[in-house]
Amino acid sequence: MNYIGIDIGSTCAKTVVLNEKEEIIQEFVQPTGWSSIDTAEEILQKLKLAGINLSDDSSCCVATGYGRISVPYADKAVTEITCHALGAVHLFHQPDLTVIDIGGQDTKIIQIEQGFVKDFIMNDKCAAGTGRFLEVMANTLSLRPNEMFDLARLGSDTTISSMCTVFAESEVIGLIGKGEPKENIAYAVVDSTIRKVAAQVSRMNGEMSTFCLTGGLCECEYIREALSKKLGKEVISSPDARYAGAIGAALSAMKIRK
Repeated sequence: MNYIGIDIGSTCAKTVVLNEKEEIIQEFVQPTGWSSIDTAEEILQKLKLAGINLSDDSSCCVATGYGRISVPYADKAVTEITCHALGAVHLFHQPDLTVIDIGGQDTKIIQIEQGFVKDFIMNDKCAAGTGRFLEVMANTLSLRPNEMFDLARLGSDTTISSMCTVFAESEVIGLIGKGEPKENIAYAVVDSTIRKVAAQVSRMNGEMSTFCLTGGLCECEYIREALSKKLGKEVISSPDARYAGAIGAALSAMKIRK
Protein backbone atom coordinates (compact mmCIF):
# COMPACT_ATOMS: atom_id res chain seq x y z
CA MET A 1 0.00 0.00 0.00
CA ASN A 2 1.26 3.47 -0.91
CA TYR A 3 0.27 6.56 1.06
CA ILE A 4 0.74 9.76 -0.92
CA GLY A 5 0.96 13.27 0.47
CA ILE A 6 0.90 16.28 -1.86
CA ASP A 7 1.60 19.75 -0.48
CA ILE A 8 1.01 22.40 -3.12
CA GLY A 9 2.37 25.64 -1.72
CA SER A 10 2.37 29.08 -3.29
CA THR A 11 5.95 28.65 -4.51
CA CYS A 12 6.79 24.94 -4.48
CA ALA A 13 4.87 21.67 -4.53
CA LYS A 14 6.19 18.81 -2.42
CA THR A 15 5.22 15.15 -2.86
CA VAL A 16 5.96 12.27 -0.51
CA VAL A 17 5.06 8.58 -0.72
CA LEU A 18 5.14 6.46 2.45
CA ASN A 19 4.94 2.70 2.72
CA GLU A 20 3.05 0.84 5.44
CA LYS A 21 6.04 1.18 7.78
CA GLU A 22 5.80 4.99 7.49
CA GLU A 23 9.07 5.02 5.54
CA ILE A 24 9.62 7.53 2.73
CA ILE A 25 9.94 5.64 -0.57
CA GLN A 26 9.53 8.62 -2.90
CA GLU A 27 9.90 12.37 -2.47
CA PHE A 28 10.24 15.22 -4.94
CA VAL A 29 9.77 18.96 -5.13
CA GLN A 30 8.91 21.21 -8.06
CA PRO A 31 7.86 24.82 -8.69
CA THR A 32 4.12 25.33 -8.33
CA GLY A 33 4.00 27.68 -11.31
CA TRP A 34 0.94 29.73 -12.14
CA SER A 35 -1.54 26.83 -12.18
CA SER A 36 -2.00 24.44 -9.25
CA ILE A 37 -4.18 22.26 -11.51
CA ASP A 38 -1.32 21.83 -14.00
CA THR A 39 1.08 21.14 -11.14
CA ALA A 40 -1.23 18.44 -9.79
CA GLU A 41 -1.30 16.79 -13.22
CA GLU A 42 2.51 16.91 -13.47
CA ILE A 43 2.74 15.23 -10.06
CA LEU A 44 0.32 12.53 -11.18
CA GLN A 45 2.48 11.76 -14.22
CA LYS A 46 5.64 11.62 -12.10
CA LEU A 47 3.97 9.18 -9.72
CA LYS A 48 2.91 6.99 -12.64
CA LEU A 49 6.49 6.95 -13.95
CA ALA A 50 7.59 5.82 -10.49
CA GLY A 51 5.15 2.91 -10.74
CA ILE A 52 2.63 4.35 -8.29
CA ASN A 53 -0.92 3.90 -9.53
CA LEU A 54 -3.67 6.05 -8.01
CA SER A 55 -6.50 4.44 -9.95
CA ASP A 56 -6.74 1.29 -7.80
CA ASP A 57 -6.86 0.35 -4.11
CA SER A 58 -3.08 0.11 -3.77
CA SER A 59 -2.76 3.85 -3.05
CA CYS A 60 -4.42 6.57 -1.00
CA CYS A 61 -3.73 10.26 -1.54
CA VAL A 62 -4.27 13.36 0.61
CA ALA A 63 -3.60 16.92 -0.60
CA THR A 64 -2.75 19.94 1.50
CA GLY A 65 -1.40 23.46 1.14
CA TYR A 66 -2.41 26.48 -0.88
CA GLY A 67 -3.50 24.40 -3.88
CA ARG A 68 -5.05 21.40 -2.11
CA ILE A 69 -8.44 21.86 -3.78
CA SER A 70 -6.74 21.58 -7.19
CA VAL A 71 -5.83 17.88 -6.84
CA PRO A 72 -8.84 16.04 -8.36
CA TYR A 73 -7.44 12.55 -7.71
CA ALA A 74 -6.86 13.13 -3.96
CA ASP A 75 -9.05 11.07 -1.65
CA LYS A 76 -9.20 13.98 0.79
CA ALA A 77 -7.96 17.54 1.33
CA VAL A 78 -6.56 18.42 4.78
CA THR A 79 -5.50 21.83 6.11
CA GLU A 80 -1.83 22.67 6.00
CA ILE A 81 -1.66 23.43 9.74
CA THR A 82 -2.82 19.89 10.58
CA CYS A 83 -0.45 18.31 8.05
CA HIS A 84 2.59 20.36 9.07
CA ALA A 85 2.00 19.40 12.69
CA LEU A 86 1.69 15.69 11.86
CA GLY A 87 4.76 15.81 9.66
CA ALA A 88 6.90 17.66 12.22
CA VAL A 89 6.01 15.24 15.03
CA HIS A 90 6.86 12.32 12.73
CA LEU A 91 10.18 13.84 11.60
CA PHE A 92 11.49 14.95 14.98
CA HIS A 93 9.97 12.15 17.08
CA GLN A 94 8.68 14.61 19.66
CA PRO A 95 5.03 15.17 20.66
CA ASP A 96 5.66 18.71 21.96
CA LEU A 97 7.03 21.13 19.36
CA THR A 98 6.88 24.72 18.19
CA VAL A 99 7.09 24.58 14.39
CA ILE A 100 8.53 27.53 12.49
CA ASP A 101 7.68 27.12 8.83
CA ILE A 102 9.10 29.88 6.60
CA GLY A 103 7.26 29.39 3.34
CA GLY A 104 7.29 31.21 0.04
CA GLN A 105 4.37 33.55 0.78
CA ASP A 106 3.62 33.00 4.46
CA THR A 107 5.28 32.05 7.72
CA LYS A 108 3.52 29.69 10.12
CA ILE A 109 4.18 29.24 13.82
CA ILE A 110 2.47 26.09 15.12
CA GLN A 111 2.37 25.09 18.78
CA ILE A 112 1.97 21.33 19.27
CA GLU A 113 1.24 19.57 22.55
CA GLN A 114 1.00 15.78 22.85
CA GLY A 115 0.96 15.51 19.08
CA PHE A 116 -1.99 17.87 18.58
CA VAL A 117 -2.17 21.51 17.44
CA LYS A 118 -2.67 23.80 20.42
CA ASP A 119 -2.33 27.15 18.65
CA PHE A 120 -0.95 28.71 15.48
CA ILE A 121 -0.21 32.05 13.83
CA MET A 122 0.17 32.79 10.12
CA ASN A 123 1.25 35.99 8.42
CA ASP A 124 -0.62 35.63 5.14
CA LYS A 125 -1.18 39.32 4.37
CA CYS A 126 2.40 40.52 4.10
CA ALA A 127 5.51 39.02 2.47
CA ALA A 128 7.82 40.27 5.24
CA GLY A 129 9.53 37.39 7.00
CA THR A 130 8.89 34.95 4.16
CA GLY A 131 10.88 33.23 1.46
CA ARG A 132 9.55 35.68 -1.11
CA PHE A 133 10.91 38.62 0.90
CA LEU A 134 14.37 37.03 0.97
CA GLU A 135 14.20 36.22 -2.73
CA VAL A 136 13.33 39.83 -3.64
CA MET A 137 16.14 41.19 -1.48
CA ALA A 138 18.66 38.72 -2.93
CA ASN A 139 17.67 39.78 -6.45
CA THR A 140 18.17 43.42 -5.48
CA LEU A 141 21.69 42.54 -4.34
CA SER A 142 22.29 40.53 -7.55
CA LEU A 143 22.77 37.39 -5.47
CA ARG A 144 21.20 33.97 -5.15
CA PRO A 145 19.52 33.45 -1.75
CA ASN A 146 22.21 30.98 -0.63
CA GLU A 147 24.92 33.44 -1.63
CA MET A 148 23.18 36.14 0.38
CA PHE A 149 23.06 33.89 3.46
CA ASP A 150 26.77 33.10 3.15
CA LEU A 151 27.57 36.79 2.80
CA ALA A 152 25.34 37.70 5.77
CA ARG A 153 27.65 35.70 8.05
CA LEU A 154 30.38 38.24 7.32
CA GLY A 155 28.25 41.34 7.95
CA SER A 156 27.03 43.32 10.97
CA ASP A 157 25.81 46.66 12.32
CA THR A 158 23.27 47.47 9.60
CA THR A 159 19.50 47.50 10.06
CA ILE A 160 16.51 47.57 7.74
CA SER A 161 13.69 49.24 9.63
CA SER A 162 10.75 48.65 7.29
CA MET A 163 8.73 45.44 7.55
CA CYS A 164 7.13 46.04 4.14
CA THR A 165 8.84 44.30 1.22
CA VAL A 166 8.47 47.29 -1.11
CA PHE A 167 9.81 49.83 1.39
CA ALA A 168 12.53 47.43 2.55
CA GLU A 169 13.69 47.06 -1.04
CA SER A 170 13.90 50.86 -1.28
CA GLU A 171 16.02 50.87 1.89
CA VAL A 172 18.34 48.27 0.39
CA ILE A 173 18.70 50.31 -2.81
CA GLY A 174 19.48 53.35 -0.66
CA LEU A 175 22.16 51.46 1.27
CA ILE A 176 23.71 50.29 -1.99
CA GLY A 177 23.77 53.89 -3.19
CA LYS A 178 25.54 55.01 -0.01
CA GLY A 179 28.25 52.41 -0.56
CA GLU A 180 27.34 50.19 2.40
CA PRO A 181 29.30 46.90 2.16
CA LYS A 182 27.19 44.18 0.56
CA GLU A 183 27.81 41.79 3.44
CA ASN A 184 26.31 44.31 5.88
CA ILE A 185 23.23 44.72 3.71
CA ALA A 186 22.86 40.93 3.45
CA TYR A 187 23.12 40.73 7.24
CA ALA A 188 20.42 43.39 7.61
CA VAL A 189 18.06 41.53 5.24
CA VAL A 190 18.35 38.25 7.13
CA ASP A 191 18.18 40.00 10.50
CA SER A 192 14.96 41.71 9.41
CA THR A 193 13.43 38.32 8.62
CA ILE A 194 14.62 36.78 11.90
CA ARG A 195 13.15 39.69 13.88
CA LYS A 196 9.81 39.31 12.09
CA VAL A 197 9.65 35.58 12.81
CA ALA A 198 10.67 36.10 16.45
CA ALA A 199 7.91 38.69 16.82
CA GLN A 200 5.38 36.11 15.60
CA VAL A 201 6.69 33.57 18.10
CA SER A 202 6.37 36.12 20.93
CA ARG A 203 2.64 36.43 20.20
CA MET A 204 2.06 32.77 21.06
CA ASN A 205 0.67 31.99 24.51
CA GLY A 206 2.35 29.74 27.03
CA GLU A 207 5.84 28.30 27.26
CA MET A 208 7.47 27.36 23.98
CA SER A 209 8.54 23.74 23.58
CA THR A 210 11.36 22.54 21.29
CA PHE A 211 11.66 24.78 18.23
CA CYS A 212 11.96 23.13 14.82
CA LEU A 213 12.47 24.82 11.45
CA THR A 214 10.57 23.50 8.43
CA GLY A 215 9.91 24.85 4.95
CA GLY A 216 12.26 25.73 2.12
CA LEU A 217 14.87 27.27 4.43
CA CYS A 218 15.21 24.22 6.67
CA GLU A 219 18.67 23.39 5.30
CA CYS A 220 20.01 26.93 5.70
CA GLU A 221 22.35 26.65 8.68
CA TYR A 222 22.74 30.43 9.01
CA ILE A 223 18.97 30.96 9.30
CA ARG A 224 18.75 28.20 11.92
CA GLU A 225 21.66 29.64 13.90
CA ALA A 226 20.30 33.20 13.73
CA LEU A 227 16.85 32.06 14.89
CA SER A 228 18.41 30.08 17.75
CA LYS A 229 20.33 33.14 18.88
CA LYS A 230 17.32 35.46 18.63
CA LEU A 231 14.95 33.09 20.44
CA GLY A 232 17.52 32.13 23.06
CA LYS A 233 16.85 28.46 22.46
CA GLU A 234 18.19 25.95 19.93
CA VAL A 235 16.17 25.54 16.75
CA ILE A 236 16.48 22.04 15.31
CA SER A 237 15.89 21.01 11.71
CA SER A 238 16.24 18.17 9.20
CA PRO A 239 16.92 17.89 5.45
CA ASP A 240 13.43 16.37 5.06
CA ALA A 241 11.76 19.21 7.00
CA ARG A 242 10.78 21.00 3.79
CA TYR A 243 8.51 17.99 3.18
CA ALA A 244 6.79 18.25 6.59
CA GLY A 245 3.41 19.20 5.09
CA ALA A 246 3.56 16.43 2.48
CA ILE A 247 4.64 13.88 5.10
CA GLY A 248 1.71 14.93 7.29
CA ALA A 249 -0.63 14.56 4.32
CA ALA A 250 0.70 11.06 3.64
CA LEU A 251 0.18 10.16 7.31
CA SER A 252 -3.38 11.48 7.01
CA ALA A 253 -3.87 9.17 4.02
CA MET A 254 -2.70 6.30 6.19
CA LYS A 255 -5.38 7.16 8.78
CA ILE A 256 -8.08 7.02 6.09
CA ARG A 257 -7.26 3.43 5.25
CA LYS A 258 -6.77 2.18 8.81
